[in-house]
Amino acid sequence: MTTSSTSSTSTSTSASVGPVVGVLALQGDVREHLAALTAAGATPRQVRRPEELAEVAGLVIPGGESTTMSKLAVVFGLLEPLRERVRAGMPVYGTCAGMIMLADKILDGRDDQETIGGIDMIVRRNAFGRQNESFEAEVEMRGVEGGPVEGVFIRAPWVESVGGGAEVLATFDGHTVAVRQGHVLATSFHPELTGDHRVHALFVDMVRSA
Repeated sequence: MTTSSTSSTSTSTSASVGPVVGVLALQGDVREHLAALTAAGATPRQVRRPEELAEVAGLVIPGGESTTMSKLAVVFGLLEPLRERVRAGMPVYGTCAGMIMLADKILDGRDDQETIGGIDMIVRRNAFGRQNESFEAEVEMRGVEGGPVEGVFIRAPWVESVGGGAEVLATFDGHTVAVRQGHVLATSFHPELTGDHRVHALFVDMVRSA
């Protein structure tokens, strides 16, 4: 009986440890994503260097300023390792600036702005307006059960168009605001700034499946 009990306890403890999911911690709302991932059942880690990237099973690219983020990714030697991991199938989720970083093409960006890529889409930066035009809205999102999610839009992009490999998960006011292509997920809005962790739970499930 003692052996059986020990085995059961060991299995339960092992099962309670979620997948290790990194948050790109170069710039942006990193702390909020770490908290949301914890609530969604993951084991979060900050990622600033290639060796830290190698230790995670999935990655969140937070909101922030996409041009600054891309420059810092180059400075920290992360841009090419990020591209390689995405090509190799690592699940990635980008919010707002993170969506821009995951686009194969961007509009209204700097001439020297680089992206990681991963989703066959064209994204327009700051499409919903300036900082003082930020807003919240309910968004119906495919793959997320339990009703609409609360979308926080802060200098948010929208998706101008998607290629054949990308799936539109949500629209708002006639514009695409959530997209998935295989193991890569992106939203224009910030679910990490609300108490609703269902979008992060969807991503953690993607990491588990991978």
